[in-house]
Amino acid sequence: MKSRIILAIGLTTFTVILVLLVVAIALTPQETNPAFAAAVMFVESAGKRADSAALALLDEPMQAYVEANCAEAKPSSCITSYTPPEWGKLLSAVYRRSAPDGDAWNVEVIANYESGTGASGVCSLIHVTPDGSGGWQVSGWAGFVHCGEPESRNMDTNVDTPNRAP
Repeated sequence: MKSRIILAIGLTTFTVILVLLVVAIALTPQETNPAFAAAVMFVESAGKRADSAALALLDEPMQAYVEANCAEAKPSSCITSYTPPEWGKLLSAVYRRSAPDGDAWNVEVIANYESGTGASGVCSLIHVTPDGSGGWQVSGWAGFVHCGEPESRNMDTNVDTPNRAP
């Protein structure tokens, strides 16, 4: 009888540990995905004016876009021009969600700024594609608008989403 109780406790403990392990794996933050991390890193780099890091994350067509359309050929010039100065400096950017697009990903990122409307979240959509060597490159962006605005909804298909590049 005593051995059955010990066996039942052991099996229950094993089952609980197994369930917790499965739940932990299922709830592992998706921002650990390299494609999603590249999108967040781009928003943070461009938003904090780390242009060399931001440029390194762009594919060649986006580098050409930045050169032709952003002041001083800097990604930060485009990105910071989208947000009002009264929001202050970018504090951080975090992964929100993503959707596959063939081999690529549309990654939504939320950025937080020091003050004003931006403090409650600025939504952007970063399109990342595989670079052929296991890494990811930014091949487009859109948004950089307050998350409460209708333009921040369904940015991958919303024709009213501003700041779409290219």
